[in-house]
Amino acid sequence: MKLKNILISVLLLTTPLYACSDDENPSPGKEPPVYDMTGFAKGADIGWLTEMEKAGKKFYSGTGRETECISLLRDLGMNSIRLRVWVNPKDGWCNKDDMLVKAIRANRLGMRLMIAFHYSDWWADPIQQTKPAAWNGMDMDELQIAVANHTKEVLNELKSHSITPEWVQVGNETGFGMLWEDGKTSVSMENYAKLNNAGYDAVKEIFPDAKVIVHVQGGDNNSLFRSLFDGLKANNGKWDIIGMSLYPLKDIWQQANTYCIANINDMISRYGSEVMICEVGMPWDAAEVCKLFLSDLITKAKAIPNDKCLGIFYWEPQSYGNWKNYTMGAFDNNGMPTIAMDVFKE
Repeated sequence: MKLKNILISVLLLTTPLYACSDDENPSPGKEPPVYDMTGFAKGADIGWLTEMEKAGKKFYSGTGRETECISLLRDLGMNSIRLRVWVNPKDGWCNKDDMLVKAIRANRLGMRLMIAFHYSDWWADPIQQTKPAAWNGMDMDELQIAVANHTKEVLNELKSHSITPEWVQVGNETGFGMLWEDGKTSVSMENYAKLNNAGYDAVKEIFPDAKVIVHVQGGDNNSLFRSLFDGLKANNGKWDIIGMSLYPLKDIWQQANTYCIANINDMISRYGSEVMICEVGMPWDAAEVCKLFLSDLITKAKAIPNDKCLGIFYWEPQSYGNWKNYTMGAFDNNGMPTIAMDVFKE
């Protein structure tokens, strides 16, 4: 444990140093900013951040001042950070220790935290839910134990650093299940529910007050959500929050928002669940359209009765310069936030 803590400390100490944000250097006589970290979650998934920094990527405020990324996101109005966790990725990025470094940095800034378990060594999404290599050959009982142990190991690491996540996501975009083929919904909804519950119970053992999210792609696809959550409910599946992704094409965002808000209201009515929009994105060079899309979605989400829609997270907004061939960030090619990010402060 001492060696691990030393390694984490080294990672934190070797994080690139940045100038403070403009907000943290107010003009003489101007009061420093007060950051509101309560209420509706306005967040960013920043799983790529440490890898980008290692590659030499820099981040700049709207005035061109080089700024540490998480504090820049906070200055832009965000109050929450989402971090993915892979079990044993070949390159080490987004493993437990890499996630912890980013979590410590976010926690020091007062940011709220969501942990997103993929239960894979790599991306888990609608087209791939590949078991970690170390879990191959396990039967269902063993897979449930593996899910529980991995979940508790990661969360105990956070707890040992006095970091408490507000939300924990068990599986990523699991509209068709997780840990294929055993946990594929078309193969066995019962198995998927068991694996989901193994994660849910493990979260509650370490952080009883954390809210557990079941996250599904296609937030504008009501039939997919009904099918998945009806199946979970029929098999005693557990969740606290229904999570959604929404990545509309720039010419049909109004329709996507309409369907998504209708779906949110249906999930609340049908299951009595709170809802979180866990991922959104749009091409960075459609910033004006993206701003309209986000403003409309946030306004309508916040207007849902009884604050049942808890927030919205932009997926990797800080990615730029065709990083990993991904072009749906919200920073321009100079590493500065586009106008799409304005909505989080407004």
